[in-house]
Amino acid sequence: MSATSTGSTMAATAKGRATPPPTPLVTEPSAMEFSAVEPPAAESATAETPPTEARTPERAPGPRTPEPRAAEPRTPEPRAAEPRAAGARAPAPTDAEPRAAAGRAKKPAQRGPRADCTADIAGGLTFDVRLPASPGPAGDLADAALLLRSRPGKSGVSETVRLPLVPVEEDPGTLRAALPSTVQLGEGRWNAFLVLDGGEPRRLVPGVNDLRSLVDRTPRADRTWLGVRIPYATKHGNLSVRSWLRWPHAEAGALRVMDGGLVLCGRLYGAELAETARLEARARRGGGAAPVLAEVAAEGAEFTAVLPYHGLAGHPLWDLWLRPAEDAEAVRIARILDDVPDKKRIFTYPAQPLDPGIAPAEGRTATATPYYTLNNDLAVRVDHPY
Repeated sequence: MSATSTGSTMAATAKGRATPPPTPLVTEPSAMEFSAVEPPAAESATAETPPTEARTPERAPGPRTPEPRAAEPRTPEPRAAEPRAAGARAPAPTDAEPRAAAGRAKKPAQRGPRADCTADIAGGLTFDVRLPASPGPAGDLADAALLLRSRPGKSGVSETVRLPLVPVEEDPGTLRAALPSTVQLGEGRWNAFLVLDGGEPRRLVPGVNDLRSLVDRTPRADRTWLGVRIPYATKHGNLSVRSWLRWPHAEAGALRVMDGGLVLCGRLYGAELAETARLEARARRGGGAAPVLAEVAAEGAEFTAVLPYHGLAGHPLWDLWLRPAEDAEAVRIARILDDVPDKKRIFTYPAQPLDPGIAPAEGRTATATPYYTLNNDLAVRVDHPY
């Protein structure tokens, strides 16, 4: 975009004396001409010269020469930024320009290399960290480690699990760490870091995740606890691990919404289902409200329950639990035995009216919608039109 002069060019003379040439009015470049990565171009041979006391005639890009104006225009003040002339190519950004902009922004955390993750059927994880280049002498790798650091919970306490990294003989430049299924990892989200030669930990970037063994995983019945770990990429592009630690565990299966209710199928691990088994919908922050109960049909470890929606009208959020027997502890119903770390935005279900006898009309009827929480626990949300 080239600079323009004010008004249209006019031809005139005054008492045989030609008036001074027009003064170019420099305009600022448009927002689309430059981006945050490409700073404004420096003055080039084709750019217009800013106004000075000794002015020279304006040189247009074409052969046509502007004619003198009839009256001397008002001289505008020069702008701080010089626009790029039409057809001029912007030079590559210099080191000084990005540094000036970066000085006002927060310095990003230093990232480490990529790490490929492989899950085994027992629930263990293997991390293959691929170094872009040799970090130095062989002694620098003697204390190499992969750190899994938990995000602080309500108590503000963070735990760290250190996994030694050893070179892979068949793949030079790769270090391997193993998280066995026998090592307990507390429930929550764990950030992955790389430490070399006692240096500062660096966040790892996710590589290729082979999680095929996690699909339809069946835990062993002789266990005393169930550990589930799913590596994933955070919204900032870093590697983290989502972990669950439960036993007994009620795994949610197929969900089917119906008029006025929800049909839930699942499987219980680590406990036995009795004839007195019940499904319980507990009001979240309900202030001691009584749970809504539903009968359970059991066949071995498999169970099916039908939850009526009309009893949920008193509260907006309900968490679903399975009580295997009348005198047994209730078990939270969740879906964690697969390779999907966050199901809330992926598994969606239609809303249904609370009362099947009242058809929804112009959004004036309360509805119930099953959904998975951020912890992949099963819950029901009630929305009222008022």
